[in-house]
Amino acid sequence: MTQKITFFLLLSLFLGFSNCDTPSTPTTSVSSTEAITTDGCIQEQFVHAVYFWLKNPDNQEDRKTFETAIHKLIESSKYIKAWHLGVPAMSDREVVDNSYTYSYVVSFDSKEDEAKYQVEDVHLQFIDEAGHVWERVQVYDSIFF
Repeated sequence: MTQKITFFLLLSLFLGFSNCDTPSTPTTSVSSTEAITTDGCIQEQFVHAVYFWLKNPDNQEDRKTFETAIHKLIESSKYIKAWHLGVPAMSDREVVDNSYTYSYVVSFDSKEDEAKYQVEDVHLQFIDEAGHVWERVQVYDSIFF
């Protein structure tokens, strides 16, 4: 339960503080069977939020290995549309999980594009290059509704 709350809090921060060119305007909704229109920052249909716990989070060499590999992934993937890479904000609230080492949130145009990303050479290379430094990965995928 705490992880789900953490995901939604982090996603809210990501949505609210993204580097956008235009200010956000209120969402205009119509009946539940019609499309929802929005002028918000994330227009892609699929959001992939990943949390990594490194085996040795204080080991600077492991952190450099992870950061180099994930930046290469971000820069090279042909499917990622928007991204956020972060570390815990160390918020002092009971509902916040600050135990992870890195958060990685990316968006895709569709669920199909995210599936292609999963088998994309640069994604598999990231896992090969950095997989040995993490002990746990937690993923939360969501689609626009």
